[in-house]
Amino acid sequence: MTLPSIETPRYELTLPSTDKVIQFRPFLVKEEKILLVAMESNNNNEILNAIKEILTACTYEDIDVNTLPIFDIEYIFLQIRSKSVGEVSKVKLLCPDDNETYADVEIDLTKVNVQVDDAHTNNVVIDEKRKLGIVFNYPTLEMTKAGFDMTNTDIDTLFDIMAKSINHIYEGDKIYPSKDSTKEEMKKFLEGLPQTAFNKIKTFFETMPQLRHSVEVENPKTKVKSTIVLKGIRDFFQ
Repeated sequence: MTLPSIETPRYELTLPSTDKVIQFRPFLVKEEKILLVAMESNNNNEILNAIKEILTACTYEDIDVNTLPIFDIEYIFLQIRSKSVGEVSKVKLLCPDDNETYADVEIDLTKVNVQVDDAHTNNVVIDEKRKLGIVFNYPTLEMTKAGFDMTNTDIDTLFDIMAKSINHIYEGDKIYPSKDSTKEEMKKFLEGLPQTAFNKIKTFFETMPQLRHSVEVENPKTKVKSTIVLKGIRDFFQ
């Protein structure tokens, strides 16, 4: 006997990085199960594979999840989740006034967007006199293994992500595409930079586009109100 099928609605969103409009659908039950199992494992590789599988299916295979910037992936995932489970996410946040009490907070996911720092640029000038600089690509999901935090990433992983993110190095009119060099050569170039130049590169990663949203939290014990800035997909689904 053929059971009745259920039509899933289609929605549209605009990719933050390119302004391309794509269609998507909500999770199916089997896809949400895959995600929940991966999240419970707390294994980055399992989470990565689950996100890739679900996003590819829910966007009708119209995107390549391996090449999109991580902030595009996070935004798509947020939109799919809001249409699948609900536009309000309930999370527990640690109150900063005492750093021990948690408060329940509801977040309207429709108001969460990818934000860009005004001073952000992917063209990092290393030496103005020599007109020496680096143009970066944004890290991808595959590259960061389901996301990374500049302050909590070990130095070897950080250098690896930085080296892989280089589009090209330039000096004056001469261009050195990253595809013409090995990853080891790129890492060696980064390691040979002065600290001031390396700090500029860190600023690129610290200020690149990101899901970001401010919420007000009231400590249920002290009644003190504080503002907390949520960043990255995991902050919205704790």
